[in-house]
Amino acid sequence: MRAAVAISQNPNDPLSGLLIKDVPEPRVEPGWVKVQVKASSVNMHDLWTLRGVGHDPKNIPIILGCDVSGVTDDGREVIIHPVIADAEAGEGDETLDPNRALLSERHDGGFAEYIVVPERCVLDKPSTLSFEEAACLPVAWSTAYRMLFTQGQLRKGQKVLVQGAGGGVASAAISLASAVGATVYATSRSVKNRELATAMGAAEVFESGERLPGRVDLVIETVGEATWAHSLRCLKPGGAIIIAGATSGTSPEADLGRIFYQQLRVIGSTGSTQEETAAMLKFVEKHQLRPTIDRVLPLDRIHEGFQAMIDGGLSGKVVITIP
Repeated sequence: MRAAVAISQNPNDPLSGLLIKDVPEPRVEPGWVKVQVKASSVNMHDLWTLRGVGHDPKNIPIILGCDVSGVTDDGREVIIHPVIADAEAGEGDETLDPNRALLSERHDGGFAEYIVVPERCVLDKPSTLSFEEAACLPVAWSTAYRMLFTQGQLRKGQKVLVQGAGGGVASAAISLASAVGATVYATSRSVKNRELATAMGAAEVFESGERLPGRVDLVIETVGEATWAHSLRCLKPGGAIIIAGATSGTSPEADLGRIFYQQLRVIGSTGSTQEETAAMLKFVEKHQLRPTIDRVLPLDRIHEGFQAMIDGGLSGKVVITIP
């Protein structure tokens, strides 16, 4: 079968390590399911793997692609929960399993004609979505769902600030929070991304760091150093900041005085459980939400898709279809 394989890692020339090649079809072990891949979207995690960031080089070569939709042998249309883990090892929360792995970290991913995954990872695709749209959901949308509703306990009528509109998790958070009846403020340096945030349901959009009309109950933070001080200033006393990334840096000034005096809560969030991914899919179908796609490309043009992500300026996901 044809697949896009990471064969090496290079921080300066990551795409030199991405090769489209013929590989053997995967074997199906007991308790696992074979899925014919229809679409798989490009994720920053794939690029970090090619750059050698957070990916053990001992696991190279490996097929990339952690966002997958497809069809099982019996014709079931599915998406794949991207976290392979043991809930018992995480004391009931699989995201706390020390041996958890995202697809394409230790198990081959979805930029291939076929993929095999544990049975519990195979979930029904919302009937309202195409395979291309469904392939945008697993990582970003389930991460945003956990941030908002599990870690942040968001309720209708509350106010949310989403930093860095345009990013995959941030974009999903805007759509999900708006659908539940929250007032969403979004920030971005990009005019294009601010316009996109409005289209996704943000009540108001702002230049990064700009003063908001009022303080918020919850901040969705994936940017890190560049927005941290602004995120803290925007919170109501007793509010929470939920962190699932730090693309601009991991070591901002903490401002501990503000945190303890205003009793702010700082909560980390990573990935999602299988139950949260399933709940997110039902939520998406109920509210008829749709992810934004920038472009759809065939597998043999995957390098073009990666380069577009590296260059920046995307408005939505790059989706790779598998013939």
